[in-house]
Amino acid sequence: MSIISEKPDITFSRPMMGVVIGSTRISTVPGISAAGPTPELTLATSVLDGEIIVNGKITSAPVVPVSPTGCATPATLTRAMAELCGLQPFVVNAGVAYPPSYPALDVYGACGGDPREGDAVPDAEALYIRGQTLGTLLGQHSDFLLLGESVPGGTTTALCVLRALGYSANVSSSHVEHPASVKEEICAAVLKRIEDEGITDPLAIIRAAGDPMMPVCAGIASTYPNTLVLAGGTQMLAVAALVKALGGTPPRLATTVYVRDDVNATFEKTAAEIGTTAWFVDPDFGNIGHPGLARYCAGEVKEGAGAGGALWLASTMGHPKDAIWEKIREFMKDYS
Repeated sequence: MSIISEKPDITFSRPMMGVVIGSTRISTVPGISAAGPTPELTLATSVLDGEIIVNGKITSAPVVPVSPTGCATPATLTRAMAELCGLQPFVVNAGVAYPPSYPALDVYGACGGDPREGDAVPDAEALYIRGQTLGTLLGQHSDFLLLGESVPGGTTTALCVLRALGYSANVSSSHVEHPASVKEEICAAVLKRIEDEGITDPLAIIRAAGDPMMPVCAGIASTYPNTLVLAGGTQMLAVAALVKALGGTPPRLATTVYVRDDVNATFEKTAAEIGTTAWFVDPDFGNIGHPGLARYCAGEVKEGAGAGGALWLASTMGHPKDAIWEKIREFMKDYS
């Protein structure tokens, strides 16, 4: 039994799976992100996600990567599916608060700032160019690239960027109770600054309001010569919108039904407005027998760290639902 509604019309023989990690100070605003036990500790989440994705476990810190309610980071799903597919995933460090302890492709960015206070990504143009270099490099070693992201607080920067690019979008959240009022308050302040300063250039919008992951992913997408699929929800919609605003063809996306069905978000509507295709995976976590994963069905986490795309890729590569579930259960024993 498949967990995807339709098998995509793509073929490949040399797939690669990567995740671009980044941090933004927006994640430390109370109530914004569930991707960490406290708001301040969300700044460590992306680099720890990367450690799980690259190494299969966390050894650099005495932590268990779960939300305040015990919901394991989606990076565990990404790594489990990479193992099932026989792939060694890679991480791109777009700019994090704490340095990785594992091998990563580094574009020498910095942790994103609070866009209410000033430019969030001062080196956005340079990060885009460095992403372009990576896109060319990765294209020489693969014919398919699944590209995910891990940026706590990134749905809020995505909201700012999508609105600044002209989309009337609402974004998803890692919380069950969507902190829409907090996000809208932040977004209103950021959009006022963008309007007051007359910022219209796409990369200047990222510089003002985005996070370091966005220009890196857009740069990779602009030069990767083969089939590329963005693994993620509303944050990757912002990347697709940026690629389009820069004159490119917006990449296709793969994400979970938990993002698609989020009544607080406009995922399908915004994807259609951008002009891209999205594929959805339904891992049926309500019946998998794991209480932390069951919370995905209740609206917590929903997606992240490339998890939806990784589940989609495993199914696309022919792995049935039973095998996917078995691998997830086996891997999650260390994160219960």
